[in-house]
Amino acid sequence: MVATLMENIESYESMLAKLETEHWDEWVVFYDRELVKIGESFQEVAEFALVNYGRGPYLIRQVGEPPITLPSYAIYHPINPVKSARS
Repeated sequence: MVATLMENIESYESMLAKLETEHWDEWVVFYDRELVKIGESFQEVAEFALVNYGRGPYLIRQVGEPPITLPSYAIYHPINPVKSARS
């Protein structure tokens, strides 16, 4: 069974001290309670998450920044969509 968003947040928070030491200001993706991607930009990690995990649930955060709260109608759409590796 795939982890819930709350479980991914808990995994992120449990690794936060290490992430802040080693990956400050970088973007991370947590899926199924595991750190699966570290990248330099939101675009990079969001495309990775969409291609590999579809609609999730997964967690994307910028290390060292507070969580961003988006309105419920805001859905991420990449500028240059990539085709799914599963296609």
